[in-house]
This record gives sequence, structure tokens and C-alpha cells, in this order.
Amino acid sequence: MDTDAQLSERDRSPEPAQGEEQGSRSSRFPEETRSTEIRERSRPARIRDWPAGGGPLRRAGLLLTACLVFLLLLSSYVVQPFLIPSGSMENTLRVGDRVLVNKLAYGFGDEPRRGDVVVFDGLGSFVQDAPSENVITALIRKGAASVGLMSPARTDYIKRVVGVGGDRVTCCDARGRLQVNGRPIDEPYLFPGDAPSRVPFDIVVPPGKLWVMGDHRSDSRDSRDHLGEPGGGTVPVDRVIGRADWIGWPFGRITSLRRPDAFADVPEPGAAGPHGSPHG
Repeated sequence: MDTDAQLSERDRSPEPAQGEEQGSRSSRFPEETRSTEIRERSRPARIRDWPAGGGPLRRAGLLLTACLVFLLLLSSYVVQPFLIPSGSMENTLRVGDRVLVNKLAYGFGDEPRRGDVVVFDGLGSFVQDAPSENVITALIRKGAASVGLMSPARTDYIKRVVGVGGDRVTCCDARGRLQVNGRPIDEPYLFPGDAPSRVPFDIVVPPGKLWVMGDHRSDSRDSRDHLGEPGGGTVPVDRVIGRADWIGWPFGRITSLRRPDAFADVPEPGAAGPHGSPHG
């Protein structure tokens, strides 16, 4: 009997290969692979379902966050509430009023006009050096001010435009009125009993600058107070943040802030005679 032949016949299949590569992971751990694939497939669904899960507190938190982000974007680029911190614009604006500042008013080639109420950054004109402030405090103030809950930055001001680039603004004529390019201005928005100015001045506004004044002239630090400083009290147009178009708070004072007719007949710069009187 051929025993070697019998042994060969009996052992036809070779032994499994030994070493590092002993077949695929799927063949060795089928259950683990299937579980991983199920988790990977269900991950997008879990992400989609996460906002709805966690109960009403999570949903309320997400809604609040979305609202805050929306308000911050709106106030940064479109319209921003501005808390009136002083009485310099009375009676047009009172302490505690919230005005809505239109940041798109001068964004498409238009520029501030005489009579506009504008909010501007006074750094470099009304304020020569930026005031120091704690970083955390500054961030809190900026966030709260952007929704009208706190006073604005200490370099932000709100005033009325009286003269634009090229205008000659003088005080005062025989009746105590301001003159712009030789035309006397009747100012119905002034605080009752206030004179247009108790300080005489005569200035030609440089191109690209504004001459601004408060409506409560005896309680306003405005262009007149900075005549001897760099810039001569004028404000660069590119420092204007926006135009105050509405009073939004309190409810009893909600109204639009329209440009008055007081400057409607003012001649353009260069149309006045050599002594400030209009031609003709």
C-alpha cells in the first residue's frame, strides 16, 4: 500500500497562510465593519436632527443665537440703534431716545447734505486721541451699543450738518442768524430760547469735510469748540457712520427725522459774491 499517496490525497487543501496579511478586515470582523458603516451613514441624519433634539431649552438657545447674529449683522451694515447720551440735540432728540441710523444713506455715491442729522466718529476731529478702555469692556459696550442698550463709543457723536465742502459759514447777521454762502438761515429746530451761536465765527469748509452743530447750541460741544484744533472743527465725510432717519424709542416719540427746508435756498459754493452775499 502506498502510504505517501494516501497522505497526499488526504491533505489536498494547503494550510492557511501565516503572516501579517491574513485576509481582509471585513472577512475577519464583519459585525464591527457593518456597525461602522451604519454609524457613518447615520451621521448626517444625526446632524440634521440635532437642533430638534435636546428639548425646548436647546431650541430656544439656538433661536436666541440666530436672532443675535441677525441683529449684529443688521446693525453693522444696514441700520443701527443709537442711544442719545446728552442734551446737545434737544429738542429734536432727547436724552434716552433711540434713533435708527441708516448706514446705507451715503453708501451709493450720495453724501451728507445741509440739514441732515448724522452720526460720525469724531476721532481726529473732535477727539485727538482715542480714549483707553479695557478690551472686555469695549467688546461688551460695542455689542450692547449695536442694539441700542448702551451709550455708543465715546468718540461717536450726533450733530446736524450746517455746512458742506466749499460752504462759507458765518455767525452772525444783524438779526443773529447763521449765514451759509451769504444766505441767512432760519432754524426752527433750535432749542427754545437758544441763539444760533453766542460765539462769532467765519469759516470756509474744506472739500470732503462737514461743519456740524447741535440743535441745543448753548449745550453742545460741536465744530465751534474745535476751531483751533487740527482739522479746524470740521469732520471728514468718510468718518460719517450714517444718517439718523427715525426716532425708534420711546413709542410716544416714534417719528421720522426729515431734512428741514431751512437750507433749501442756500446757493452752492462759488455762487456768493466776494463779501458773502449771493450774486443777483
